[in-house]
Amino acid sequence: MRTVNQAIVKGWQALGPRFLPFADAATKDLPLGRLLRLSLFQVSVGMAIVLLTGTLNRVMIVELGVPAWLVGLMVSLPIVFAPFRALIGFKSDTHKSVLGWRRVPYIWFGTMMQFGGFAILPFALLVLTGNGHGSAVWGEIGAALSFLLVGAGIHTTQTAGLALANDLASPETRPRVVALLYVMLLLGMVVSALVFGTLLHDFSAVELIQIIQAVAVITVLLNGIAMWKQEARNPQLTHPDAPRVTFADAWKTFSQAGRAKRLLVAVGLGTAAFSMQDILLEPFGGQVFGMSVGQTTWLTATLAAGTLAGFAFAARQLGRGGDPYRIASLGILAGIAAFGAIIFAPLLDMPSLFQTGSFFIGLGGGLFSVGMLTAAMDLASSGSGSMSGFALGAWGGVQATAAGVAIGVSGVLRDTVSALAGQGALGEAFSGPAAGYVVVYQIEIVLLFATLAVIGPMVRSGSNRNAARQPGFGLAHYPG
Repeated sequence: MRTVNQAIVKGWQALGPRFLPFADAATKDLPLGRLLRLSLFQVSVGMAIVLLTGTLNRVMIVELGVPAWLVGLMVSLPIVFAPFRALIGFKSDTHKSVLGWRRVPYIWFGTMMQFGGFAILPFALLVLTGNGHGSAVWGEIGAALSFLLVGAGIHTTQTAGLALANDLASPETRPRVVALLYVMLLLGMVVSALVFGTLLHDFSAVELIQIIQAVAVITVLLNGIAMWKQEARNPQLTHPDAPRVTFADAWKTFSQAGRAKRLLVAVGLGTAAFSMQDILLEPFGGQVFGMSVGQTTWLTATLAAGTLAGFAFAARQLGRGGDPYRIASLGILAGIAAFGAIIFAPLLDMPSLFQTGSFFIGLGGGLFSVGMLTAAMDLASSGSGSMSGFALGAWGGVQATAAGVAIGVSGVLRDTVSALAGQGALGEAFSGPAAGYVVVYQIEIVLLFATLAVIGPMVRSGSNRNAARQPGFGLAHYPG
């Protein structure tokens, strides 16, 4: 029996590095158990993202009849805090505390904001559905406040949590450690989407409220377990009299490193292109193809599964010395094909084509994110030095701002075009329920072509890089 167990262990050890390039992220100082426990904060973030941008936005638009533009603005409210992610990361780098903690306080503050948002949301939904007291306007205000708190909590928790992972990991394993954390984020999204879809197969407002309450409690538990005894106390580092650089100096050094402007523009455009569909994918399935809440929630799981596939493929190619810019470009091409498939799906009356397009949106987004962020690692490290929190916050601010603007604009565009189509102002070709959605998907294709144009010069220069340079795959500076 002992021989069999040893053979099984050796089999898993051989399997891991082959199929999971970051499976060897654990070290003696950061064992696998501690690493997996730390990754739980990413699971809670993934759960919140699915609930906000997937399940809730479809329910509010389709079941509760809230205008898509209003839901889009609610989902995009976290953009208010997105530009401050660099400041949050910088503050966690230079935090003053007699307890000697830098990251843990910010993870806890972020957790409490997430819990507060989810605690308010059920009451707001009750008022929206007419089962509470007062005008529906108060329900809309409460829902907006909830989205704002949850979004602020996600930004704070993720920025400080990834910075803590950088602090704990050795320089050699740091990329694979944070890559594993990003995979846990996507796994959290997939599992949450599957669970929410199963529980809401037969939709009821009571079940939705119970799910939100459960998410609030689970968030506190997961994040509490994740940060328990992770950060060692270092009073000298957090002493009020310890030397610190200013935010302006840190930003100046970071922005002057490498080709920062072109990379930031590419990340912003690409993120916007892949994010505009976030609040429209499930409503599109519900209104155009008549899918149930459970069926449309599975679309989010399909998209996340595609992202995981893109992540794994990019990791394998980068491990073989692939050019990250070319991988990002491949993701853009996959995204263009995916949005094209979704546009033609209602014309051909093929729900399967729509579902396939959802998978390839995730695949393209995963390839783009991994490729661009791998290329940005050298820039971030050379510009930020040891201040990983600042680097994480800077990239996170660009990505989150672009995503928030894209989500808000997509809702307004969808409602405007749908209203014009309903009046017959756009002709017979744009007269159905898919008209507003199709226009948004067409704009996303245009943005992807623009992103490809921005990346083009970097692809040419990237192909001339020193072949001896290790590509170094990882998301040590991934903003979340």
